[in-house]
Amino acid sequence: MIDFYGYDGCDTCRKAKKWLDARGVAYRSIAIVERPPSKALLKKLMKGGGYELKQLFNTSGQVYRQMKIKDKLGAMSVEEALGLLSEHGKLCKRPIVSDGTRHTVGFKVEVFEAVWG
Repeated sequence: MIDFYGYDGCDTCRKAKKWLDARGVAYRSIAIVERPPSKALLKKLMKGGGYELKQLFNTSGQVYRQMKIKDKLGAMSVEEALGLLSEHGKLCKRPIVSDGTRHTVGFKVEVFEAVWG
């Protein structure tokens, strides 16, 4: 079973769940705001999923703008940035989907098809 870190108020998360449901893909839904992904999982996303640090941030989110992350990200270490993401679920781009080996961040049909289809 895969872990689906999402937010019920997020249209993208709803679309991703609908896609998974339509294909009978079983997942465990995890509220990303209450239980943000761990630093260890975020590191796996970067290595195993080929994601860059900036791609893990919800750059259009209110918290990202309020905390002025855009201005600070360049000066932050990877550990500091991952610490922020693991503490503030709304900073994370969503959904984050992982089976421990395969990972996706955000929802693009072609990516979901390739990884979860």
